[in-house]
Amino acid sequence: MQNSREAKAFWITKPGSGELRSSILPAPTVEEVRVRALYSAISMGTERTVFYGQVPDSEYSTMRAPFQEGEFPGPVKYGYSSCGVVEEGPPELIDKIVFSLHPHQDNYLLPKEAACVLPAGVPPKRSILAANMETALNALWDVAPCLGGHIAVVGAGAIGCLVAYLCARVLGTDVTLIDVNPKRRQVANDLGVKFSVNSVDGMMDLVVHASGTPSGLDTALNIAGFEATILELSWYGDEPVTARMGAAFHSKRITLRSSQVGSVGVLQRARWSRSRRLALALSFLSDDVLDCLISGEFEFSKLPEKMEWLMSQPRAGLCHRIVYPS
Repeated sequence: MQNSREAKAFWITKPGSGELRSSILPAPTVEEVRVRALYSAISMGTERTVFYGQVPDSEYSTMRAPFQEGEFPGPVKYGYSSCGVVEEGPPELIDKIVFSLHPHQDNYLLPKEAACVLPAGVPPKRSILAANMETALNALWDVAPCLGGHIAVVGAGAIGCLVAYLCARVLGTDVTLIDVNPKRRQVANDLGVKFSVNSVDGMMDLVVHASGTPSGLDTALNIAGFEATILELSWYGDEPVTARMGAAFHSKRITLRSSQVGSVGVLQRARWSRSRRLALALSFLSDDVLDCLISGEFEFSKLPEKMEWLMSQPRAGLCHRIVYPS
């Protein structure tokens, strides 16, 4: 007989502070599975904005995570990158390792269709990059990098690195990853792309901005070529942003457009569902080189103190993995 059980989850109690809270999970219905978490990941950009209560009032609805509880600015249970093993549910899913867009929690219920079984060759420890890979994939669907294109990605966070990784796999492209942190050079080398700490030689056909800073956007504007496109992936929350839209912005006829993972990229939107897109993103994680994007890991029990420290560090790493007790 299936029974209820205790679950612990990380909640942001107020801007800049969080704690682990316990609750009782009911037994899953016939349409649900219960997952025991193995790993989850912190999305350093979006979760920092949520942690500090910087989600604009106008975006409370659009920025809800799929299985969020509570409301912005808090208390709120937030997150969207979790991997675990199915312990209760339909027989065909029992003991399967699944990825889901669930917050940081040790046991949780999911609709069975929201549990995405890991493809062969994708280890659970790396699967937590799936949400970031999905964002990178969606960005490419919004701009369709061309064969042989000269491409720059400004901002070598996890998403920027994954965008560069995918762009480099388009035949003939020349991809440069730009970041003010020189330590990102090794990551760029691992991913098979060029690296620069400030700019590039020549004008780019496509620039993807993912640094989350106005200065990064200025860099993108400076290196975009004639009639080039700048794709803005940074999300600034409620922070005002200034950019130098004078100079050659108009004479170069630059296109500045946004991309956001909440909607399937325009080139595939008529035919692809979000669940199909996520499954594709997961399949891209079979490459061992992507382990270079995992900056470190720590135990779930330490998440409140670690989250506070990580969010206060502007260069705390790429993707931090949370490990749950077995």
